Amino acid sequence: MHALLKAFRNTCAGLLHAGSTERAIQQEMILLALSLPAAFALGATAWERIGLICTVLLLLAIELLNTCIEKLCDHVTPHTHPQIKIVKDMGSAAVFCALCIAGLAWGAALLGRFGFL
Repeated sequence: MHALLKAFRNTCAGLLHAGSTERAIQQEMILLALSLPAAFALGATAWERIGLICTVLLLLAIELLNTCIEKLCDHVTPHTHPQIKIVKDMGSAAVFCALCIAGLAWGAALLGRFGFL
């Protein structure tokens, strides 16, 4: 139980640090807070609501991983390096894919809610 509590504290510390220092994380945390009531307004079933919220959580998780990659790359070499740029660009592409997933899910929920699907 002690290890679980320690892991939870580490998680909270990581989220607090990321939320206080990274603009993209701040924006996605706000998006998550807004998505909770919006999911209940748009989703017709519990599974739809869970799915909508999970897309935003997935986006936040991928953004956190991308931020970790960027911080590690900057730690390894603070100078511009072509291979490091590729790594950072791929992390950014992963965030874009997650944004597309969330956008498609929320778009479908909106269309469905207003009778277009």
